[in-house]
This record gives sequence, structure tokens and C-alpha cells, in this order.
Amino acid sequence: MEFKPKQWSESTGEFFRDIRSEMKKVSWPARHEVIGTTVVVIGAVIFFGVYLWLVDMAFYKAIDFIFEKFGA
Repeated sequence: MEFKPKQWSESTGEFFRDIRSEMKKVSWPARHEVIGTTVVVIGAVIFFGVYLWLVDMAFYKAIDFIFEKFGA
């Protein structure tokens, strides 16, 4: 299928009209919903970051103990 300049401009215009039409159908969240979910995400990232840091430190200490105990 070969596009000619006229077909290209018509299809591009139709594409942008379709985008405008679909964007009107989008249900946008309210500001308080966005803030609430952002706080939840930041809280989860902090929680799991600290949790994984503690697990990493525990494994580090355990491996260090094993190496010291058995001489590596």
C-alpha cells in the first residue's frame, strides 16, 4: 500500500481527530486521588527499601560470620 501526500495528510488529520475524541472519554482522577496514591507509592518504596536493606545486612552478617568461623 503506497501513501501519496494527500492520503498522508488526510490520515494524519483523522489520527489527531481520533486522539481528541478519545481524550474526551478519559476519566481523569481528582487531585486528592493522585496525591493519595502518590503517598502510598512513596511509602511502599521506603518500606521495601528499608526492609531489603535490613535483609541484605542480615545476610552480610551471616556470611561474614561463616567466613570468620570456618576461615575463608
